[in-house]
Amino acid sequence: MTQVTIREAVMQDIPQLKTLMLAYIVDFYQYRQPEDEKLNGLIHQLLEQKEGIQFVAETEEGTLVGFATLYFTFSTLRASKIAIMNDLFVIEAERGQGAAAKLFAACKGYAARNGYANLTWTTAKDNFRAQAFYDKMGGDRSDWQTYSANPTSGMGD
Repeated sequence: MTQVTIREAVMQDIPQLKTLMLAYIVDFYQYRQPEDEKLNGLIHQLLEQKEGIQFVAETEEGTLVGFATLYFTFSTLRASKIAIMNDLFVIEAERGQGAAAKLFAACKGYAARNGYANLTWTTAKDNFRAQAFYDKMGGDRSDWQTYSANPTSGMGD
């Protein structure tokens, strides 16, 4: 079993982090590869830790094998700030060995230490492996249904 350390992403992680993010986006979720400039911009924005933060799982040899991304927002119902775990990804070869649990714990710990009222996340309806993992981690299934829409121009009229 590979031992991993969880830490906040730093500038030196960008090449490996980008590779992991592309594996997550393109290979795992089969989305279109984002423009290089946009992905670089997102990573740099997260490194600033104003709107979000990324954690990485690193082996003793210095190889990144996973990452988790938190975005910061607010909840009107809670009248407080909340953290959204938008991503939690570990490469296939390292799954089931504890890296995901450590990344999840880092996200929960960060939210607790920084006064967030809640940590929330969404996973695909057919990602049963992730659902089992989140159930095991003590996640509560929500009664809320998630929707999305592409933005359109206009002022609502």
